[in-house]
Amino acid sequence: MWPYHPQLLATPVPRYTSYPTAAEFTDDIGPADLAEAISAATGEVSLYIHIPFCEKICWYCGCNTAAANRAQRLASYLEALHREIALVAALLPANARVTRISFGGGSPNALAPVDFVHLFEQLVIKFPLDKPVVSVELDPRTLTPEWKAVLAGIGASHASMGVQTFAPRLQQAIGRVQPMEMIEKGVTILRAAGITSMNFDLMYGLPGQTMEELDESLDYARRFGADRIALFGYAHVPGMFPRQRQIDDSQLPGSEQRFAMAARGHERLVEAGYQAIGFDHFALPSDPLAVAAREGRLRRNFQGFTEDQAPRLIGLGASAISAFPGLLAQNEKNSGRYRMLLSQDELTATRGKRRTIEDRRCGAIIEELLCRGRARVDAATLDAARDRLAPYIESGLCAIDNGAVTIGEHAVPYARSIAAAFDPYRQVSARKFSSAI
Repeated sequence: MWPYHPQLLATPVPRYTSYPTAAEFTDDIGPADLAEAISAATGEVSLYIHIPFCEKICWYCGCNTAAANRAQRLASYLEALHREIALVAALLPANARVTRISFGGGSPNALAPVDFVHLFEQLVIKFPLDKPVVSVELDPRTLTPEWKAVLAGIGASHASMGVQTFAPRLQQAIGRVQPMEMIEKGVTILRAAGITSMNFDLMYGLPGQTMEELDESLDYARRFGADRIALFGYAHVPGMFPRQRQIDDSQLPGSEQRFAMAARGHERLVEAGYQAIGFDHFALPSDPLAVAAREGRLRRNFQGFTEDQAPRLIGLGASAISAFPGLLAQNEKNSGRYRMLLSQDELTATRGKRRTIEDRRCGAIIEELLCRGRARVDAATLDAARDRLAPYIESGLCAIDNGAVTIGEHAVPYARSIAAAFDPYRQVSARKFSSAI
């Protein structure tokens, strides 16, 4: 179904969860810049709350997370997070409305259920909530029955479980052991709690993974009734994430195998009735994500493809990133320094990027291409990108027609690479990114 052009996938490219990407962040952005942006955040606002802890650390993980093995560490982090909530809420304009709340990590359920409830209560008390959609990322290994009441109590409708693979052999190979009955129990808890949009994260490109094992995981996800499936290629970068050194990289599949796995996943999920969303998400036709895609409302942010329409996202917690029309700002990554700054009642932004008019224009083109497969491009920008687009046009992967660039339905694996043609930073940066497939 997908044509294989390895030379067009050879250059790693960003996932474009923001534009400019974090590779362009500099340390000239600080608390004052973030405070100014929050103070101007009128209208719809989304909140992202980062919990940088997990009960157990998986070897493959590239997230900013640490083991939740000391009660005092969690307590002091939550104290700082509560302080940040109060500081940010006090800065918001009176006409701001929080329409979405997302908890990620790490694993939010690394917290004790009572601590999570207290955290949510602070959001309710401090922020102007307007019937927000609430989503939570969860680790099925620590999803206990108590979480049913917690999720129901906060009105969560969206939940994502990091399943990765159902194959026991592969679970051992990546340090993520979770028996089938554990996933089944988690699904039962989520549905009983009122979760109507349940996502499974799955991976291909794992060490020694066979096509049959991928098929089996996709089939299990479907049988468990996943409303959404995010199918990611494993990115092995042990130089950045030392924990990945525990994975036997001699068993990792090559680029052609990875491509075949991505193609197989796409084909099987579409055949099973899922709608393909962007380059790595799938959703049942009735799911809000699929509805947004059909209606032309699909967006891309730090959570990936989303139906969230809020033009401003405020990140809370260590390493969380806030996104405003004119600014991207990232909080202090180190949880110890994050706590120290908040103990002095200071916001913790330490790096980021001011978004110029040119940045916003290029970002809009990239988002349109990734979310809708088509973007109108002004003549000057198109001329500047034409040489970079030429190999994809010659291969029949994209086309230019009357000032619009269109990515073919068969060219999904090349979407990021095609979008990168409109990213001026990529033409001069030596920064390495994940594989294009």
